[in-house]
Amino acid sequence: MSTEVAVQKFSFPFSCAARLSQPEAAPQQGCVQLKASGLRELRGNRIVVEASPVAIIETLVQNEKRAQGGLKPPPGGVTGAAARLLVGGGAPRSAAPPGPSGSEKLSVEGEDQRPAAKRQLSSESAARTVTAVKKSALKEKCVYDVKTIVQSITHGARSELERLRAIWSWLCQNIGGDRRRPGRLLRLLQPLLRDVQGQSLQNVKSDHLWNAVLLGGHWFLLDACWGAGRVDVQRESFVKRFDDFYFLTDPEEFVESHFPDEERWQLLEAPVPLEEFERRVFKTSAFFTLGLRLIQPHHFHIVTGSSSTLITRHRDFLQCDGGAAEPKEEPRGASSGLLTVTHRAMTLRLLPPASGVYDVKLFARPEAATAPLMWVCSFTVECPTPRTMEEIPENPFLSWGLGPAAAALGVAGGSHGSEAAEAEDGVFLLELRTSRPLMALCELVHPALRAAVAKRCLATQIQPDAVSCHVLCPARGFYRLSVFVRDYEKTDAKFQNAGNFLLRCDGKVVAPGELYPPDLGSACGPGTRTLEAGLSKFSHATALVSTQQGKCNVTFHNQRDLELHAVLGREAGDPPGAPLARQLFSTYTDSKVTVSVSLPDAGVYRLGLYAKVAPGGDFSPMCDFVLRNSCERPGAPFPGVYSAWGKGCVLFEPRAGRLDALAWVRFRVRVPGARRVSVMGETGTELKLNKSRVWEGEVFSGVGLRPLKLAAALGEAGDMAVLLTFDIKPPEGDV
Repeated sequence: MSTEVAVQKFSFPFSCAARLSQPEAAPQQGCVQLKASGLRELRGNRIVVEASPVAIIETLVQNEKRAQGGLKPPPGGVTGAAARLLVGGGAPRSAAPPGPSGSEKLSVEGEDQRPAAKRQLSSESAARTVTAVKKSALKEKCVYDVKTIVQSITHGARSELERLRAIWSWLCQNIGGDRRRPGRLLRLLQPLLRDVQGQSLQNVKSDHLWNAVLLGGHWFLLDACWGAGRVDVQRESFVKRFDDFYFLTDPEEFVESHFPDEERWQLLEAPVPLEEFERRVFKTSAFFTLGLRLIQPHHFHIVTGSSSTLITRHRDFLQCDGGAAEPKEEPRGASSGLLTVTHRAMTLRLLPPASGVYDVKLFARPEAATAPLMWVCSFTVECPTPRTMEEIPENPFLSWGLGPAAAALGVAGGSHGSEAAEAEDGVFLLELRTSRPLMALCELVHPALRAAVAKRCLATQIQPDAVSCHVLCPARGFYRLSVFVRDYEKTDAKFQNAGNFLLRCDGKVVAPGELYPPDLGSACGPGTRTLEAGLSKFSHATALVSTQQGKCNVTFHNQRDLELHAVLGREAGDPPGAPLARQLFSTYTDSKVTVSVSLPDAGVYRLGLYAKVAPGGDFSPMCDFVLRNSCERPGAPFPGVYSAWGKGCVLFEPRAGRLDALAWVRFRVRVPGARRVSVMGETGTELKLNKSRVWEGEVFSGVGLRPLKLAAALGEAGDMAVLLTFDIKPPEGDV
């Protein structure tokens, strides 16, 4: 299923997570934007090669002198300097540039030379070259001698590589320092800032210069202008931002944004044709420094109906964001696309809401980073005919499916991925595997669903190695199901988002009367909490229990002999007649507990189980069961229970709590430790103890003037304690 993403006409579902400050939020206004518009859009450029380091610095010095003396700078300024830069271990100054027929190799066999060269720079030397002497310090001392400047810049360099690094860093630190220069750069680059991606560059004149250096017998590329910073178009100023990516850049990465006039200066064994260069997706330096790799699309222009965008990565990478050219605030309303971020890849599916051409920009940052998102690549989407589709709920957690951090949070896998899952008959079950005990909370969002109703659509079961979420869909359309987890034992820890799942219900929906009961607890069914309390061997392993007879028994073992309490509830409250408390009855035998339920009518009920975990403490919730009864015939209530009815007491008959009038009723009951058991009503009847240690006898119910009370003499005192009470139905014909 395709989905939507755009910039100017609609918002991304994942851009709301990033509120970026102006300098970082709009990298397209800086050096990256200049790269995109200046070279990526207008790619006919020259390359300046084979120059000594002195030649480059001399250009800057001469310009400084001319400025002081009122002289005009030479044509082209710094970027127009035709310089020769040659640094190498024993390489001759007359080394020829590479060519198709040259004997010199254009690339290094085996390991990539650029990373190897960069690794040779120790942290000390890198720090020293970055903090090299500034131009202002030299200017204050009236130092304009090239050799003196070079000596100051390269002081302490221990190799030709460090010497080159020092010069390049000095250039990056000092480009844009002259207030006259930003205005000139703006006049030069403003035409390049227009969105002309996709236009032909066949007849475009080159207007940017960079350098190639011969180092250790191999050619490398570097661009001090782009390594220095960016131009802020709105403020008409140059913003310094050191970018190490443009120092000894890999030719395969450099050609993504720089296209030389002469093919040989691509330094590639298989040069990229201009036509192919014009069609490529633009990638910023952050794209490569984050270790991203673009699988598809292969070209910057996408027509809806084509394949989706997929980026795989080599490093820990979490956040992906798409947004307008200047993301300033969270977008509101429905989502316009589906973004999936896994530990290894990001997939973005696009479906524009209207016909037209859209600009798409992707932003990213490392997983553990808190810095603003960085622009990594951009392309355009053309939508000839939009597809009609239902509204997708907003996803403020960026991606769909399990998040990249899910494994670290303890979620090992799940039953559903990033694709939209169908909720057949309005019912959906999400199952997640966990690597350790977790606590989980779930959230369900639908554009037309109120929060109070959404809570009644979820029942979550938490087990030591799994989390299950039962979902009801009362309306058609798309839903967002978000799962939040924390370690079970870390009660003070915050819940973190582990995944977001897209559900779609386009058929039968769940009626309002079929939703889960209100006040349903966060732990449904047996799980981690019940095991921790010593409650085990449940007869029902899941949270949902269905009955067609209106009756059911829930049994389990109470290994710690806790004091237990059960509660029955539903949305409509108590039915006419007996309260819901009379519709359940608990029996304790040894360590086994049986909770019997007789439901008064059809519907959905909550059976809550509570226990006193600490002596003298309050009852704590153990788990809830959802009972769904399809039987219309009302179930009879149970007898009223008193506190003397305790462990080991078993009622064999009568089980009904409401007896016929003027009838003989047989009683059979086991009461451990009882010295005497009787039934008291309009008359009293003593029960007899048989060989099976069961008290039994025939009791006349009477005309219903008084209920029957089952009482027993317990302990040495011999006082009678009421165990159970039985109501008597009025005789037929009586009101």
